[in-house]
Amino acid sequence: MEFYTLTLPNGIRCIHRHVRSAAVHCALTIGSGSRDELPKEYGVAHLTEHCLFKGTARRRAYHINCRLENLGGELNAFTTKEETVIHATTLKGDYAKAAELIQDIVFNSRFPEAEVAREKEVVLEEIASFRDAPAEVIFDDFEELMFAGSPLAHNILGTRASVRRLARESIVAFTSRTYNTDRMVFSSVGSITQEQFRRVAERCFGGVAASQRSARREKPAAAAPFTTTKRNGAGQAHCVMGAPAYDLYDPRRMALSLLVNIIGGPAANSVLNLALRERHALTYAVEAGYTPFCDTGLATIWFATEKNNLERCVEMVDKELAKVRTDSFSPRRLSMAKRQYAGQLALSLESDENYNLGMGKSVLTYGQVDTLPQIVERLRLITAGELIEVAREVFDNMSTLIFK
Repeated sequence: MEFYTLTLPNGIRCIHRHVRSAAVHCALTIGSGSRDELPKEYGVAHLTEHCLFKGTARRRAYHINCRLENLGGELNAFTTKEETVIHATTLKGDYAKAAELIQDIVFNSRFPEAEVAREKEVVLEEIASFRDAPAEVIFDDFEELMFAGSPLAHNILGTRASVRRLARESIVAFTSRTYNTDRMVFSSVGSITQEQFRRVAERCFGGVAASQRSARREKPAAAAPFTTTKRNGAGQAHCVMGAPAYDLYDPRRMALSLLVNIIGGPAANSVLNLALRERHALTYAVEAGYTPFCDTGLATIWFATEKNNLERCVEMVDKELAKVRTDSFSPRRLSMAKRQYAGQLALSLESDENYNLGMGKSVLTYGQVDTLPQIVERLRLITAGELIEVAREVFDNMSTLIFK
């Protein structure tokens, strides 16, 4: 059996994958992100993630920071628009300590007012640093336009003004409302037996009081296509072109993932890299991406170039997208694209830490984890006709945001 699973009486789902390794990776994935914030709370999901490390009923911030680091391990966390993840890496002998520490900071944090005030200043510095990176800011601004009027629109960090308004009470209210046990998954990958995993999961998380999510996420309305230009102090022009795409449950998401990889994946032979960089030297970086959410998705193309080359780059992207919407993929080209994508997936899963994080997300979303052979089999069944159909559905009527 590749995976060992159990569901605790309080609803927390647990999954473990045994691999031979000196290190063990474990994580608690919580279905709570920035899209679950109320308008007066923008930035609170991310601030909460920071403040989980600032003291519990048993530990001060210093002791939390040193608990695993003194043993050579690591404790970290991140926030997305739909999840908060607290994860740790330790030697296998310290696995139980890592799981207990995660449980302590998630369920017993006190959020001391003085620490919250200090951490707000850290987040304000993070916002300032982020705003200095146009290649990142343009994606947030694009999503604000694409999902306008929806909780998906605002960025994860919040604004300087919204973060300043947050207080300890904001964090307590947010965690009480969204840190529900029916939306949590404890996962681990490492050289731990099923019995060890079961004992640790039950001891650390079995005593947590059960809670269920009551609020439902609202699907964002489709935005009309737009073309917007903003002035920005960047040395280059940046451009994002994109459109709404399939959600996490849509069976066409695999075909779109393959198509996006063909168009602008990380390989040097992607369509846009060959056209814009290799043949015409118009850009250093161009990439395509696909981000699925629980009820919608977003497909994007981004590049940066000298301002004098901007219009030419846009024309070339449009030209290449027109090709994938009309040209049939030959059997040889499709086979090579599938093999390349399958290889990329296999290599990414060689990282036990990445595997563990993906495993938690998969169980939270689907209640199960697909093995690599299962994924490759679904990939094998995709036809050239499906790729063209997906290209026409997603890459018609693209919206564009330009930073000049």
